[in-house]
Formats: sequence, C-alpha cells, structure tokens
Amino acid sequence: MDGQSYLQFVIPGIIAMTAMNSSFNGAGTRLVVDQIHWRSFDESLMAPIGQGWLLLGKAMIGVLRGLVSSTAFLMMALIISPNLHVGPLFLTSLLLCCLIFSFLGVFCALLARSYEDMILFSSIVIMPMAFLGGTFFSLSYLPAALKTALYLMPLTHASICLRASILGQAVPYTSFLAMLGFLAVFAGASILVLRRKDA
Repeated sequence: MDGQSYLQFVIPGIIAMTAMNSSFNGAGTRLVVDQIHWRSFDESLMAPIGQGWLLLGKAMIGVLRGLVSSTAFLMMALIISPNLHVGPLFLTSLLLCCLIFSFLGVFCALLARSYEDMILFSSIVIMPMAFLGGTFFSLSYLPAALKTALYLMPLTHASICLRASILGQAVPYTSFLAMLGFLAVFAGASILVLRRKDA
C-alpha cells in the first residue's frame, strides 16, 4: 500500500482511530452524564475560573484516555513491527488528535439534550469517519470528489500525520495545519455554545 506493507500502513490509522474513539467518548460521554444525570456541570460553572479553562479541563479527561489507549496499542504494534519510527511529529500529532476529538466530544455534549443524542452523533459521524478517514485504505485510489469530501474529516489528517511520522516520511504540513484548524474550530465552538447556555 503506497510502497509500504499493509501492516505498516494500517497501524498508524488504527492508532488514530483508537485516539478518536477514546478521546471523544471519554470527554463527551462524561460531560453528558455530568449535565443530564448528575446535574453537576452547572455547579462547575460557578468555579472562579474562565470558561475556556473549564472546557479545557473537561477535554483533558478525553485526552488522557485517548493517550492511554493509543499508547497501549502502539506498544503492541512495536512488538509486531519494531522498525516503526516514533518521533516528535508522531507524539505531537497524537496529542493533537486527542485534543481535536476531545473538544468535539465536549461540543457535542454541550449540544446534547439526552444521552441518546450522543449515541446518535457517534453513529452518524464518528463511526463512518473511523472507516472512511484513510484508516484502512489509501485515499489515492478514490475518485477526486470522494477524496475531497474525506479530506474534510479530521481523522483523515490525523492518519496522514501519524502515518508520515511512523514511516519516517516528510512532514505533511497541510494536514498538520488542518489539524490545528480543526482544534481551533471545535474549541471555539465549544466556548460559544457554553456562553449561550450560561447566558
């Protein structure tokens, strides 16, 4: 696949998918439970800290879970294929991936009115992204229109960055900047939704 063995190709994609699922569910599901079941999130808003810092704290729950899950899979992958390259780009891309999907989880949780809303979003957006975001196949074999649509998914860029790092390829600056853009959009959207709820 793209000049590499399929195992080397698919491992970074699975790491990105693992980070996505763990981060999104870790941050989003926990926040939904706090808001709807325990109703303790409103009490958090009375804390003497800024709303941005509060949301960052909620997102860090997902980041931690994403990093733990991804690291566990990476350790198994290094046993199977010890020639994988884990460098600064890999670690930075993995952290960005966890942050992106943690803030997406926070954003969805703030919009959700029930736990079923989170399940619906996960079924409609997260699950298809796991299979279409370049995790198991190369986007170079797809038609141009479909390829353009898949580049609008954050998991696609996370997979590209992780794959480039782990295979020792050049830094994909476009995908790296796209990940920073997704992080800014999801974090900013979360703050806007919280401000409207708090108004």
